[in-house]
Amino acid sequence: MRVQDAMSKIVVQVGPDHTLRQAAELMAGRRVGSAVVHDPDGQGVGIITERDILNALATGLDPDSERTAGHITWDVVYATPAWTLEEAAAAMVRGGFRHLVVLDGTDVLGVISVRDILKSYVQQGATV
Repeated sequence: MRVQDAMSKIVVQVGPDHTLRQAAELMAGRRVGSAVVHDPDGQGVGIITERDILNALATGLDPDSERTAGHITWDVVYATPAWTLEEAAAAMVRGGFRHLVVLDGTDVLGVISVRDILKSYVQQGATV
């Protein structure tokens, strides 16, 4: 099975000027653990995750005034839609993260998460 078959095609997107609360509300509303960040000044595509927001709150930052800009991961590992689920899972294990932005060139096509991969395996009849 390929990444394009399992990825979430509806992507939550935020900008660097969104507050942490706004990002969290958008992510919670869609029941996802990450949001893709587009930087209008040309840094490219980044990601902010629920873990990033949780870490910021744990250090006492105010979610209503703190901007996502300081919590974005710009050094992102991207998947292509043609990757296998095994390739995506291996990249996640190597990098220690749970989400991959799926790109076709510079176009964001979706996000694939550990949950998406597990769901695909279960639907295919995988057993433990």
